[in-house]
Amino acid sequence: MTMEETTLLYDAEFWISVLAITALLILSGFFSGSETALTAASRGKLRAKADKGSRGAQRALDVTEDSERLIGSVLLGNNLVNILATSLTTALLARSFGESAVVLATLVMTVLVLIFAEVLPKTYAITNAESAASMVSRPIQIIMLVFSPIVYAVRWVVRAMLRLFGVQTDPETNVLAVREEIAGALKIWHSEGIVEKEDRYRILGTLDLEDRTVDEIMLHRTDIEMVNAEADPMQILDQCLESKYTRLPMFKDNQENIVGVLHAKDLARTIYRIISGCNEPKTALQNFNISEVTKKPYFVPNTTTLDDQMREFLRSHTHFALVIDEYGSLQGLITLEDILEEIVGEITDEFDETEDSTLERTSDGQFIVDGAMTIRDFNRATDNTLPDEEANTIAGLIIHESQTIPTVGQMFSFHGFRFEVADREGNRITVIKMFPLTG
Repeated sequence: MTMEETTLLYDAEFWISVLAITALLILSGFFSGSETALTAASRGKLRAKADKGSRGAQRALDVTEDSERLIGSVLLGNNLVNILATSLTTALLARSFGESAVVLATLVMTVLVLIFAEVLPKTYAITNAESAASMVSRPIQIIMLVFSPIVYAVRWVVRAMLRLFGVQTDPETNVLAVREEIAGALKIWHSEGIVEKEDRYRILGTLDLEDRTVDEIMLHRTDIEMVNAEADPMQILDQCLESKYTRLPMFKDNQENIVGVLHAKDLARTIYRIISGCNEPKTALQNFNISEVTKKPYFVPNTTTLDDQMREFLRSHTHFALVIDEYGSLQGLITLEDILEEIVGEITDEFDETEDSTLERTSDGQFIVDGAMTIRDFNRATDNTLPDEEANTIAGLIIHESQTIPTVGQMFSFHGFRFEVADREGNRITVIKMFPLTG
């Protein structure tokens, strides 16, 4: 072979290598951009496009269903083309630079991969996430199908190695829980002024319904107003008319024995019908049986979640339930309004009595708090983050942390506050003074 033929052959090999490296860099950029687009795209926006007939958006939704398989296929393809491109570059430069080709190839490929295979495609993908995800969904779908055996094998090896170190993996667990993702986004948007405080708490309140139980927000049995079934009918009517509640539980013999729920409107309507056509109302009421106008009590376990209870209220067209524990003992009562207040905040109307505020802030920054105020309501009102895992109320938090029932005047410091017991009735802490600790 002549020198001229050798030069022509060298030139041909050179340009073939350059074209191959260029193609591999393009593929690397495709894999990087696809990964970013499919992970950054909003599933809500993709669903909206799919509902309008976009096949690419629907494929993108299908592809992202199995995130572990998606990421595994993309990473496999990306690493494959990057390693192959680096090897070809090293071989190409070795003809001219000898042993220095390894270092030179590393520098050249670092710059090329960084610019053309990472920053450029990922920037475009983030800027046009939904459009890019729709465009790449078809080829990525094919790649996932081709690489499936290898990805499953790698997944098995990784999990086997993790098990050797005592790490258990759940294939059904999402990388990010939806609630935490939404809560984090709301916190950022609130700090940036995009989402109002009230809107943030409404959304978080809705998300929390699945994690909270009825005993956390119920009216405790000690605060329930009840009707004695053996009382005089007119006395019961007076009690119902003077009460701020429309529905009152009715007991017989003792307050643990709830025999019905009395609606003030039903009672008033029935008594009016009896006495309106009689010259001697008292005589007519002597044979009146109060149980004729009561409804059957509706009991729910104290472990029922708020989400389940709200659905049951809506399904059964009721909004009043009595809460019992595992032994059947009465714990309290809950209404549909109580659950709605966890989402939208306190609901009042013109018939609600004006009550003293459960939270007051003094000029020196101190809080005067009703002991029965829930930790959640306090956090909402003051933008604090007192923990509510072990207790529902401020008084309960003090008892849990101090492991005692404190006396009036005792002070404790925890969770960034100094707590002082200002008043107590029996074993119940009724008034608490709270002062934020600065350091």
